[in-house]
Amino acid sequence: MPPALLALAVVAFGIGTTEFVSMGLLPQIADGVGVSVPQAGNIVSAYALGVVLGAPLLTGLGARIPHKKLLLWLTGLFVIGNTASAFAPGFGTLFAARVLAGLPHGALFGVGAVVASRLVAPERAARAVSMMFLGLTVANIVGVPAGTALGQALGWRAAYLAVAGIGLVALAALVKLVPHQPRGEGAGIGRELRAMGNRHVAIMLATAVVGFGGCFAVYSYLVPMLTEVTGMAESSTTFVLALYGVGMTLGTLVAGPLTDRAPRPTLYGGLIILAMTLAAFYFAIHVLATALLCVLLIGAVGSLITTPVQMLLMAKADEAPTMAAASNHSAFNLANAGGAWLGGLVISAGWGWTAPALVGTALAVGGLALALVAGRMDGGVSLRGRTKVVASGLATATREPAEARD
Repeated sequence: MPPALLALAVVAFGIGTTEFVSMGLLPQIADGVGVSVPQAGNIVSAYALGVVLGAPLLTGLGARIPHKKLLLWLTGLFVIGNTASAFAPGFGTLFAARVLAGLPHGALFGVGAVVASRLVAPERAARAVSMMFLGLTVANIVGVPAGTALGQALGWRAAYLAVAGIGLVALAALVKLVPHQPRGEGAGIGRELRAMGNRHVAIMLATAVVGFGGCFAVYSYLVPMLTEVTGMAESSTTFVLALYGVGMTLGTLVAGPLTDRAPRPTLYGGLIILAMTLAAFYFAIHVLATALLCVLLIGAVGSLITTPVQMLLMAKADEAPTMAAASNHSAFNLANAGGAWLGGLVISAGWGWTAPALVGTALAVGGLALALVAGRMDGGVSLRGRTKVVASGLATATREPAEARD
């Protein structure tokens, strides 16, 4: 794998850290800006709002900018957003700063996925993209717990400053390691938007929103579920979040090779296993050992489905894959918001702390149904190998003209 993938992984590590570190520092943030903890929780939504808005907007605005230059501009915006978060004097400015920090998230992953896929031969494209995603999963094991500990020891502002520092390291790595990749003559926002109008792209984005929402219906309430039902001590919850991150890393490691061999079967199998694991978690949560095993599996299978969705989107928008790849992360953040809302809805309705697992199961089944519909639109839902349509699309999406390499 090319060294440039390391630079992309560092970017992903910074994004993963800043996306989730706020959740562990809400009490400190609330005290610091003079609001309640529930109000402080809105900064998590602010970041997600930035992701949803920024992915299509910044990708469209940068449609003619060479990939490496666009990566540098987006990473610079990431550094500015997190630095602004660290120095925000009040809740309003912090909310705005978190929106700003979230704006480059989807575009960075979208452009990064296209760059990664073009660094290697087409048959290894999914492996390259999954290596970039590995930075995101490692952030859940190392970055988020370390950022949380740093914020608790030195103040929440220190955590955001540390993330900005990671962004500066990523900038240096991008400058040094990523080769120049010029845009084609026909590149532009019109071409990207036409690709987004493809019904295959639309249904894959819907699959991501619904299917991945199953993970977030449980993940959003994982800590109170384990403390209230399993009886785990609050001091142990950091370990549980790290365990979830380990699962994500394992899932990402196997996702690349499996997706290179058979993208649709990998997606179908991942969603089936996710639905089964979430259903099992409803019963397994009462015993600590089985609850922790399910947490590991949910993290693994959730990450397993990320890579095939990304690659299928790029295949279907083969003439202009960047916005489709970026919009995938808008879809994941909508899944985050929707899954958390539905999970909270059943808890508030009095169904109990285990109810989000049933919501997650239903969403995973819904995602599977949408994935099967997408497969049928391609002329079949075979569980063996990749369809000719997908194979052709992936080859086109990852093809790089000779002059694009330094």
